[in-house]
Amino acid sequence: MLFTSEDLAEAATVVYRSMQPTPQYAWPLLGQALGTPGSPMPVWVKHENHTPTGAFKVRGGLVYMHRLRRDRPDVRGVVSATRGNHGQSLALAGARAGIEVTIVVPHGNSPDKNAAMRAFGAELVEHGDDYQAALEHSRRLATERDLEPVGPYHPELVVGVATYAKELFDAAGELDAVYVGIGMGSGICGLIGVRDLLGLRTEIVGVVAEQAPATALSFAAGHPVGTATADTIIDGVACRVPDPVAIDAIVGGASRIVQVSDQACIDAVGLLLATTHNLAEPAGAIALAGLVAERERMQGRRVGVILSGGNLDMGLLPLIVVSAERARLSTL
Repeated sequence: MLFTSEDLAEAATVVYRSMQPTPQYAWPLLGQALGTPGSPMPVWVKHENHTPTGAFKVRGGLVYMHRLRRDRPDVRGVVSATRGNHGQSLALAGARAGIEVTIVVPHGNSPDKNAAMRAFGAELVEHGDDYQAALEHSRRLATERDLEPVGPYHPELVVGVATYAKELFDAAGELDAVYVGIGMGSGICGLIGVRDLLGLRTEIVGVVAEQAPATALSFAAGHPVGTATADTIIDGVACRVPDPVAIDAIVGGASRIVQVSDQACIDAVGLLLATTHNLAEPAGAIALAGLVAERERMQGRRVGVILSGGNLDMGLLPLIVVSAERARLSTL
């Protein structure tokens, strides 16, 4: 068991001090686009792009910082690595808890996400060529600066983000399947944990980038398998060294892992914009890209997709507009 009902209830109390539950809607145009003529697919979109940081990660940051301040008040600061949304989560939650936050990002990281992390109050350090290099440097900084290292996967992060899963199931009921993107695993593990607590039979389907397949390889092998690179524009899932605890939970609780291309994610962002008027980042739309890849398999079933974040790098917007117009025309 990843967490108890009591853990989840406590996390919800903490999260809802700082934000409202996010909505989940079954959008008719999206259902028509994914279904067959005369038979729309019931697709519930969980809008984690509507949080105070524009992504689901904030829930975990709020719970982590709350418990850190309560249980270890002597800790003056934390350090972590991110491509953006995890860092914004810690920065916002740290500012509210009075805890200093240092975030390491790789060189070439999204300037929009870097600016947002600074705006929330984080000190930003650029190091390395990818997320893994930034993570390893954050661990060195923890020792050098006497800061608490916050990894990308932690029980308190998982139970915090699990509150979105409880909201979804409370509103939509027992879905046949939920598609969710996988970075380092907190989002999918939160879904698995809530599904199991509620005793539901819902399939949890993870989605990763073809160019960052470490979790898919790990799922197939039954143990962590790393990759040499994670060269994808889907920055929120650009991970090449999986967390072994997360992999164990995913292997035990997910039904399968779907791999999708960068272009499929761009198309999914466009489809969301055309059918729901919501702007997602590529990692935020990767769950929908996974559903699109399996749309024939899912006909006649009730499905959820996690729109995990809306913090789009504005440099990608021209590509999205072209894709959205193509999707719009296909629905007319």
